[in-house]
Amino acid sequence: MHEEPDLDEVNGWEGLGKRNEHEEDAGAPHSPSGGMHSFLKKWGTLLLVLIIGLGLGYGVHSPLGEAALSNVPLLGDGLNATPDSSANLTDFWKVWNILNTQYVITHASSTMPTTQDKVWGAIEGLTASYGDPYTVFFPPTQAKEFQDDISGSFGGIGLEIDQNAKGELVVIAPLKGTPAAAAGFEPNDIIAAINATSTQGMSSDQAVNLIRGPIGTKVTITIIRGGKPIKVSVTRETIQVPEIDYKLDKATGVYRISLYEFTTNSADLFNQAFTAFKASGSHLLIIDLRDNPGGYLDSAVSIASHFLPKGKVIVTEDYKGHQPNDVLTSTGTDDVPPGTKIVVLMNQGSASASEITAGALKDNHVATIIGTRSFGKGSVQQLINIDGGSLKVTVARWLTPAGVSIMGNGITPDIDVESSSSPATVLTPATTTPQADPQLDRAVQFLTTGK
Repeated sequence: MHEEPDLDEVNGWEGLGKRNEHEEDAGAPHSPSGGMHSFLKKWGTLLLVLIIGLGLGYGVHSPLGEAALSNVPLLGDGLNATPDSSANLTDFWKVWNILNTQYVITHASSTMPTTQDKVWGAIEGLTASYGDPYTVFFPPTQAKEFQDDISGSFGGIGLEIDQNAKGELVVIAPLKGTPAAAAGFEPNDIIAAINATSTQGMSSDQAVNLIRGPIGTKVTITIIRGGKPIKVSVTRETIQVPEIDYKLDKATGVYRISLYEFTTNSADLFNQAFTAFKASGSHLLIIDLRDNPGGYLDSAVSIASHFLPKGKVIVTEDYKGHQPNDVLTSTGTDDVPPGTKIVVLMNQGSASASEITAGALKDNHVATIIGTRSFGKGSVQQLINIDGGSLKVTVARWLTPAGVSIMGNGITPDIDVESSSSPATVLTPATTTPQADPQLDRAVQFLTTGK
């Protein structure tokens, strides 16, 4: 099964006490949620793959002779440990020896690192040098802490987070019915601090670890919205997100299916909703993917297959020549009633598997996309065990059927409609007063009038 990485996919998704997917991700680490492949669970959108037998030995030239290194044994984990003869490590060893002989502890909280600690630190630095927020290394201690967190009685606030093009931590979306949604977080809120810790230089995985904690405790998050800092204190809970809602609006004849995430159950739940849609007699359908951060890729493929003939491309995993591309196609359910008009609603909180689904329907000309450009989470990660540590590495990117890279670009709507929320809105507890929804109104207008 293809799984999406972070939340981070997500890339980072701190919501569940026990994650049921991801991470990417969507991805120590957490896996996919959001169409996106990631660490252990939903974040996100990310392909979580156990790598076995990956490495091959390569001959190198050295004073020891080519034969000595041409067949370096694979170290039990199947990974290639052959040194790179092009790497000059002279400066590395100079720094290593200077620190060993001259460093003096000046802070009570400082400790002398062990030799292994230095090696892990060097690997972290090497990984960070690629400048990819989704390619990260967790030393064994961090990896174990994260594993302990997701298996214990820990809660979150239901916030999907990631990094934007500037490297800032931002909100992808608050998940429906969670403390984060009640507090009023919005897509693209910049997360400046978590409790007293600045997020500058912090990865989404590290932020997730800070946001999560024992159920019933509080976490204070400082966001930047409209150029102004806002502090929000939220109580952690066990997060249970409703996966789907569906109903017919008898006044307009429009049927709406709202999908809030792509879990292992989402395909079956969508099947039930789609069966109800067909039984309603309506030929006007809205698929609402707003604030859906993604999840399992397999669920996205299954759902998109309702609308596409067998063999039609849904998404391509582009490995940039490192291995053959993986082209995922419709299974051919293709059971849309003739004459049905379809709209997909998206916003900046739609990511990963949501973007794959919308992109497939848009590029195959079976649906009209209404809303705002989606988040743009479209990379594929693999999770590799390194002697108890965890390396999450980007190995591919997602392309829509038209060959458009989702990563950083998102899905552009056919009809651009902003949401009703104002960037200057101060976060307050959620209100029960119905709010204006110009995106939904525009979708209904388009379906009922054709304009």
